[in-house]
Amino acid sequence: MEEKVKIFKALSDANRLRILKILQEKSLCVCEIKEVLQLANSTVSQHLSLLKETGFIIEAKEGKWVNYMINPKPDNPIVSSILAMLVFWLQDEITIQNDLKIICDVDRNVICNK
Repeated sequence: MEEKVKIFKALSDANRLRILKILQEKSLCVCEIKEVLQLANSTVSQHLSLLKETGFIIEAKEGKWVNYMINPKPDNPIVSSILAMLVFWLQDEITIQNDLKIICDVDRNVICNK
C-alpha cells in the first residue's frame, strides 16, 4: 500500500502534474523546467526526485546536460497505466496550455548560462 500512496502523492501536486505534462512534449533540463514553472532550482529538483523515485520520469545525461523525460517503460503497471492516460488529462487547463507555449521558446543555452 505504501508504494501506491507514494504514486498518488506524486500526482497530488499541481507543479508535478505540470512537469509531467511538459515532459510529454519533450525532454527538458532543470533550468528549462524552472523557467516554465517559475520555481527555485531546489524546488524543481525535489519535484523531479519524487517523480523519478515513483517511476514517472527518467533522466539521461547528454554532455553537460541532464535531461528529464517521461519514463517509456515503467516497472510499475500502475505508473504505466497512469502515464498512458495522462495524455488525455488536463489538456483544457489554461495553465497547461500556457506551459506548453512557453516550452516552445525556452532555450537551455540562454537560460542555463545566466
